[in-house]
Amino acid sequence: MPRPNPADYGTSVTKPADFDDFWAAIEAQAAAIPLNATITPVPLRSTPAVEVFEVHYDSLDGVRIAGWYCLPRQRSSPLPTIVVYPGYISEPTLPKNLAAQGYAAFGAAPRGKLRSNAQYNPGYPGLLVHNILDRNTYGYRGFYTDALRVIDFLDGQAEIDSQRIGVTGGSQGGALTLLAAAMRPQIAAAAAGAPYLAGMMDAAVLTHTTPYEEIVEYLHLYPEREGQVRETLGYFDIHNFVERIRCPIIVHIGLQDDVCPAETGYAVFERIGSAQKKLYAYDGYGHDSNGYAHGAVIDAFFREQLGQSLAGSPTSI
Repeated sequence: MPRPNPADYGTSVTKPADFDDFWAAIEAQAAAIPLNATITPVPLRSTPAVEVFEVHYDSLDGVRIAGWYCLPRQRSSPLPTIVVYPGYISEPTLPKNLAAQGYAAFGAAPRGKLRSNAQYNPGYPGLLVHNILDRNTYGYRGFYTDALRVIDFLDGQAEIDSQRIGVTGGSQGGALTLLAAAMRPQIAAAAAGAPYLAGMMDAAVLTHTTPYEEIVEYLHLYPEREGQVRETLGYFDIHNFVERIRCPIIVHIGLQDDVCPAETGYAVFERIGSAQKKLYAYDGYGHDSNGYAHGAVIDAFFREQLGQSLAGSPTSI
């Protein structure tokens, strides 16, 4: 039997009535926390062309967050910037290749990632269902905020052109790319691959692989909690953020993706609010979503939007 067209699947995601108020309260709470950022040179990781710095800043719940910050040695400010968000099980990128091409570049490391895991470390698997019954303590509440505060940090740096900040990533990094583009209107361009955390309950039905298998296994143990799980996830499903996006954005998916299924990729793309959006759906590709070859598309996109060159990298979960 032919496979149904994944573009026709739709979504079961519903947006809670108080979604905007919930996130406005979190944003207000985070805004009241000084970043207290430190920027420490890392000579052993630097090169003749690129300076590498380790950044730390404060976030929700008193958690100290890290990140890699790379700058071209030969630079004239202000610089266009690329933020690279990490996948679910992959560790933060050290984006020296972007700085070598003239960008300021930041490899984000939200809580639980290396160098950001001393105070919070639910593990992988683990994060997706950590405190999943309570929207106020669910793991992604802080994780999302950590990702957004990268943009707040960059806004305060004299060498950064705050009107030329781009965001990118694949899988969970694709989800965080969509989140940042939605919640930080100064984002000038976004390129997301195989977005995770979109249509989460749909994906738990459509796939039989981790990370969504964490939800399946949890509900196997506690089937009576499905309503509570669905309610919590409504506040964190990327599907409910993306209508806010206004910047130019490209998204790529693999039609045979068994981790972040194409059905959820189509549904979240349809919901994106930007008038300048384009979807690349690659037949014959799974979760990598043709990421390596698609790098040329990302390169051209960011060169047009930010005025520099970006080297592509494969999607990482």
